[in-house]
Amino acid sequence: MIAATRPPRSAAKTPPPSERSHKRHVIENSFERFKQWRGLATRYDKLASTYRAAVLLRAILLWLPALTERP
Repeated sequence: MIAATRPPRSAAKTPPPSERSHKRHVIENSFERFKQWRGLATRYDKLASTYRAAVLLRAILLWLPALTERP
């Protein structure tokens, strides 16, 4: 009779994420932070210029804390 064998635990580990998937994850998280602002998620503004201004304002608000954290 042939006994069932299981692969060793080292074979079951997932490979580390590639650089491309890491960059994609960062981009997706950035869009998620933008969408947390309701006006951007629903595109409530009628004019494209007003919507663009809101996007720029949100980007600045997300960027400012990152500037203060670094020495």
